[in-house]
Amino acid sequence: MSTRRDLPQSPYLAAVTGRKPSRVPVWFMRQAGRSLPEYRALRERYSMLAACFEPDVACEITLQPIRRYDVDAAILFSDIVVPLRAAGVDLDIVADVGPVIADPVRTAADVAAMKPLDPQAIQPVLVAASLLVAELGDVPLIGFAGAPFTLASYLVEGGPSRHHAHVKAMMLAEPASWHALMAKLTDLTIAFLVGQIDAGVDAIQVFDSWAGALSPIDYRQYVLPHSARVFAALGEHGVPMTHFGVGTAELLGAMSEAVTAGERPGRGAVVGVDWRTPLTDAAARVVPGTALQGNLDPAVVLAGWPAVERAARAVVDDGRRAVDAGAAGHIFNLGHGVLPESDPAVLADLVSLVHSL
Repeated sequence: MSTRRDLPQSPYLAAVTGRKPSRVPVWFMRQAGRSLPEYRALRERYSMLAACFEPDVACEITLQPIRRYDVDAAILFSDIVVPLRAAGVDLDIVADVGPVIADPVRTAADVAAMKPLDPQAIQPVLVAASLLVAELGDVPLIGFAGAPFTLASYLVEGGPSRHHAHVKAMMLAEPASWHALMAKLTDLTIAFLVGQIDAGVDAIQVFDSWAGALSPIDYRQYVLPHSARVFAALGEHGVPMTHFGVGTAELLGAMSEAVTAGERPGRGAVVGVDWRTPLTDAAARVVPGTALQGNLDPAVVLAGWPAVERAARAVVDDGRRAVDAGAAGHIFNLGHGVLPESDPAVLADLVSLVHSL
């Protein structure tokens, strides 16, 4: 087990744990990715999955935005389907499509045949995390995983889906099979994240990318108990935890219940907010004392500097009002990942602007 780094000056760790940061902390989801020319050059030699399972490559990609931007956190380069691959699922990440599952999981027999995560299969990811802890100095490292529901979405649908029809049909028509699947994916997610924590990451984020497809009633019945179990298990390890999804305005309260299931005093629980919901509205919906992360529309970055500056100032102001209204802290981020068309120079200027406010 890794010894946790002591980073008392980190603005990010201060904000997520309810302390006053020295400046507004900022980092970007997908800050390492297709917007960076150095990333595109490296990816010409490696597929997405190969890059995730090659420690030196994953380490280099994670560090690329740290060299470019004065961001307050790094996030481990990986993919949410990596633990599925490590559990023996036959899948690929197809360019311009996303994860594609060779044999979708749709029956009780399919669920019963699923294997647990192979600890040896994720060793390259954990080696990358250990290398990064040594390289990052005083910059905290965020580990991450996909939430059980989002993993289930890929498994059941066979890939990305607009309507999630197969997922919802299984959930409603075969609840026993659904909960058995979610239980297995919850165990897998816990094992993957605990491995990262033991490797030295300073915080974790759980991405429930497709949770916004659900009604609040269905989320509470079919998803919340499993997500809460993930965070409850992680809370014993004493790292700050963030829960994020897209299109989740009506789910923010329930998502905050999940992430705070594992909170320990002073350790920090955060809910990520997309650009559709003002941070002040989010503060009124989440469990009191939860920090908020977000929420500049990623498309604004493409709109020219005057628009970027106006929108960024508005987000920072809204974040301060949210804290005044009871949120434990605010971490500036986009409301989703950096778009591939984004200009790195604009992102660098955005970081500087946020830090100046």
